[in-house]
This record gives sequence, C-alpha cells and structure tokens, in this order.
Amino acid sequence: MQKKDKIVIGVCAVVGISLLLPPVLKGFIRLTSDMPLVMSFLKFALLATFGECLALRITTGDYNRPGFGILPKAIVWGFLGMLISVAFTIFGAGVPRLLNVLGILGPDASSFDSRFFTALGISVLLNSLFAPLLMVTHKLSDLHIAARRGSLGALLVKPDMAELLAAVDWKVMWGFVLKKTIPLFWIPAHTITFLLPGHFRVLFAALLGVALGVILAFANLRSHKA
Repeated sequence: MQKKDKIVIGVCAVVGISLLLPPVLKGFIRLTSDMPLVMSFLKFALLATFGECLALRITTGDYNRPGFGILPKAIVWGFLGMLISVAFTIFGAGVPRLLNVLGILGPDASSFDSRFFTALGISVLLNSLFAPLLMVTHKLSDLHIAARRGSLGALLVKPDMAELLAAVDWKVMWGFVLKKTIPLFWIPAHTITFLLPGHFRVLFAALLGVALGVILAFANLRSHKA
C-alpha cells in the first residue's frame, strides 16, 4: 500500500468516525434539513468525485492525472447532486400518492410490507424515469471536460451537444450503465435508501454518491478501451 493510499484511508476513517459522533451527526442532519440543496451540492461534489478518483486509482494507479479535471468534475457533480435531491423529493412524495390511488398499499401504511412496496415503487420509477437522464447528462459533461483537457474553463464554454451525443459510446451506455447497473444495483440500493429513517437515508444516499462516481468512471474507461 502506497503512502497516498494510507492518507486517503486515514481521511476517510476520520470523516466516517466523526459522523458517528452524536453532535456531528445532529449538526449534519440539521444542515441537511435547513439547506438541502446546498448540502446535496457539497456531498456529491466531494463523494461522487472521490468515486471517480477511486476508479482511476484502481485502473491506472493514480488518483489524478493531467486532463482528468477534478475541479470541473466536482462542480458538475455538485449541480447533479442538487438535481438528485430534487428528484428524491418529487418521487418520494409522488409515488406513495400514486400507490394509494392505485390501491396497491394496504390499510396499514406503517407495516413493513407497505413500506417495502413504497420504497420499491419509488426506486423503480426514480431509476426508470430520472436515472437514465442523469447518467447521460454526466457522460456528456465528462466528454466536454475531457475535450478541453480537464480545464476549469470548460464550464464556461458552450458545449456542442450534437458532437457530444455522437461521441457517446452507446453500446457501453446502454449495455452496461443503463441495462445492468440500474436493475442490478441502483433499484435495490435505492429501495434500501427509502426504507431507512430520514437521517440514515441522507447518510446512505451520500455514500451511494461514491458508488455512482465509481460506476460511471468505470463505464468511461470501458468506452476508451473499446
């Protein structure tokens, strides 16, 4: 294990242990409640970008490299995180109402069966209707940043959407990212997310940001290899 890996593990351990401390956890929950969009921006800017760096470390041996564009990636992830927060709110409120209208939920909404089918319904619709748009948007932003060698100025340049869409490896996007990760990972993961109490749901969703960064970064590397 190299020194840089020990540093990363040490920082992750300190942050993880700190969040388990009651005052820190209460402060985190309060901030998330008071400033949900700001906290979503920060969580995904840090955690999803870390996931991409982790994937890069696994595949190339480095957490960063010229042209990778950590800062612009983090900013993009921050805004995507805000969209994810909005989607969680919309689907989390709308799907239970839909299930009630359809008569799928039982009379006891607090029973485990009702909570499970509600969480599953939220996850299925969230990942069917919103996740593909999110993942394609991330891929387009990633191509845009890469085309400008990871420069922060890439965020100030208007993207050529037709060119970016043509550059997407749709075999990998469909065959791996959408066809495999959504049913096999994201739907089960978000079902668990919406089964958890509110404060644990926030922490779990933040940790999934790391997995999201890793999965999309691996998909990007598969595209380059192909």
